[in-house]
Amino acid sequence: MSSKKNDTSFLVQGSVLAIASIVSRIIGLLYRIPMTNIIGEYGNDYYSCAYEIYSMVLLISSYSLPMAVSKMVSARMAKHQQENAYRVFQGALIIALITGTAGCLFVFFGAEFLTKIFQTPLSFYALRVLAPTLIIVAVLGVIRGFFQGLGTMIPSAISQILEQIVNAVVSVAAAFVLFGYGTRIAAVLGGEQHYAEAYGAAGGTLGTSTGAAIGLIFCALVFFAYRKTIKKGIARERRAGTRKPENFGSMMRILILTIVPILLSTTLYNLVSIVDQGLFKNLAILQGNDSDSVSLWWGVYSGYYRVLVNVPISISTALATSSVPALAAAFAKRDHDQVRKKIGLSMRFIMVIALPCTVGMAVLAGPIMRLLFSTTNDLAGHLLQAGAISIIFYSISTLSNAVLQGIDRMRIPIRNALIALAANVVSLPISLYVFDLNIYAMIVGNIVFSLVMCILNALSVRKYSGFRPDITKTYVKPAVASVLMGVIVYAVYFALYRGVNSNAVATIIAILAGIVSYAVILLLVKGLTEEELKSFPMGTRIIRIAKRLHLL
Repeated sequence: MSSKKNDTSFLVQGSVLAIASIVSRIIGLLYRIPMTNIIGEYGNDYYSCAYEIYSMVLLISSYSLPMAVSKMVSARMAKHQQENAYRVFQGALIIALITGTAGCLFVFFGAEFLTKIFQTPLSFYALRVLAPTLIIVAVLGVIRGFFQGLGTMIPSAISQILEQIVNAVVSVAAAFVLFGYGTRIAAVLGGEQHYAEAYGAAGGTLGTSTGAAIGLIFCALVFFAYRKTIKKGIARERRAGTRKPENFGSMMRILILTIVPILLSTTLYNLVSIVDQGLFKNLAILQGNDSDSVSLWWGVYSGYYRVLVNVPISISTALATSSVPALAAAFAKRDHDQVRKKIGLSMRFIMVIALPCTVGMAVLAGPIMRLLFSTTNDLAGHLLQAGAISIIFYSISTLSNAVLQGIDRMRIPIRNALIALAANVVSLPISLYVFDLNIYAMIVGNIVFSLVMCILNALSVRKYSGFRPDITKTYVKPAVASVLMGVIVYAVYFALYRGVNSNAVATIIAILAGIVSYAVILLLVKGLTEEELKSFPMGTRIIRIAKRLHLL
């Protein structure tokens, strides 16, 4: 019984983090609505440009730290080496402070130069506000990684939600105040530049900094409360005298050697966003489009399309985060059957979520955009409809990246990401110059990158772990349930819209109908077993209801 519990405990922890990620994304989505209404499409462009540059520096400076720390801590805890696990945390903290500070100084003093490269000089203000966040997030990532390595996602989950709540409140309030300030500056200068939108975007980024600081304070308090337990465990270990602590220098070397491959793979995997922005804006302007049109396109793409698509993808990111320490622990024990079992469970969980999200967003793209964003136009809905398929590819590739890192094949995602990035870079100018797709070229690039990454990673996972998915249970049954759900959602929406003539009412009821119909159909086609449902949040309650309705 305990073995079965251990088999799925990582999935439960992943579910906790996934729920926190969904809640955080929903909060993020909700605050982006009033913020977008305040700063507009141009403000979205400035906000997006600053955030992309910040994200890129964050990737290089500290983004890989949580995963590296969780992997190393988990491997040592699996061998009952508490002192060595704690030394990993201490070493990672030193690295975080050094790299975070370096990133902060680089962004703060290089903000003007960096924003000009991306043809968005007015995002300079927002980027400077984000600079100190690099130090905060680096330290926060190490603490979260340490707890994840211990097998608990609770501190990460709670801090993530707290961070996003504070982010939401401060972002909207600061955007409103600074937008007004920017309007007054523009009036005094008498220029036509969008100073109000630029200052409003800076207000939006102030929320990111404040939220991260609150997340760090919470995690630090939890860590100090837990520190006594750690110290007692280390003291018992020393009294037993059965293990000699790792040399700190050697441990730091191993930590750096673990960080670098994860850093390179995550950087290349996420590099596509900033490469796309720089390449698209410059190519579009060279093509003869005016800078205002390009800025407007990018504002719709980054402020509407990408915000929505990232909600379901965040679930795979959360599960990937939780699967690394679990896989690393099983791999450290040479339990290859357990490794394959955990990969299978993770992949099935991801597909149960990603497939219906893809179909639902494709079917209700326009209605969802009109429901959420009062200033949106048809372009936003068309982008979501065209690009929803990338949700599946990004979900699989995100998880498979983590799987390869968990089984010590950390160089493979680097190679795969390079190939996928090259394919994306080639597709962008072809889409722009040959097919004249304007902002739709970005959708093509997203699909090309995520599909290539997905295929290459899947082949690598199969080669190095021996994992072969159950095609019918993992892909076919959730896909069938999703397609049937899509038909129901489409019918419900248009029937209601014709009857009540309200997009909001029709969209909300159609989404609820989709959730219920998908769950029912998935259980009817036996897409999930009772044992698997137990590993879901509130799984026991779901089983009880399903049995009453004769679905199990």
